Amino acid sequence: MTGRASAQAALETRRSVLRAASELASMEGLDSVTIGRLADRLGMSKAGVIGQFRSKEKLQLETVDLVMEDFRTQVWQPVRHLDAGLPRLLAACAAWVRYAADPGYPGGCLLTQVTYDYDARTGLVHDRIAEGRARWRDSLRRDIDGAVAAGDLPPGTDAPQVVYGLESLAAGITPARLLHGDDETERWALRGMHAILGFSPMK
Repeated sequence: MTGRASAQAALETRRSVLRAASELASMEGLDSVTIGRLADRLGMSKAGVIGQFRSKEKLQLETVDLVMEDFRTQVWQPVRHLDAGLPRLLAACAAWVRYAADPGYPGGCLLTQVTYDYDARTGLVHDRIAEGRARWRDSLRRDIDGAVAAGDLPPGTDAPQVVYGLESLAAGITPARLLHGDDETERWALRGMHAILGFSPMK
């Protein structure tokens, strides 16, 4: 095998391990992601798995990175080209709700899962999750401020409170859908976000 082919094979193995880790974490939490369980799941040796990451913590960090990248790809990338302010906020909310309802993980929204798992802890994994969420919150706040400046939201709108409301609705989608079997969660959450932003689709 040539050096380039070998590097490509290693990259594909790494992606397979991370995807398996993210699927397992969505169902059982990030702490369930161990070298041994992934080796069994993928039919690999433990040495083959750990050789990709060197430690369980490094594996967890890269799993978080994958989740954040999935979120950016499905929620932010499709709307980033839109005009800043309310137009982009509304489009981002729609994409966010779609992602939370169908994120591509068997256990639901993994971003919500890892947040609940690590919000009260300390360490590198906690910090990585907090940094990723902070970037998203900052993006939302900037568009809220832009919407205020454009006259689309009232003067004095409390941007942090608006962000909190939007996050709360998004976070409620997975338990409502999976725990209670509510089929209307996507519609309810988006309607709630529109209410927070003072927007009516019928206008």
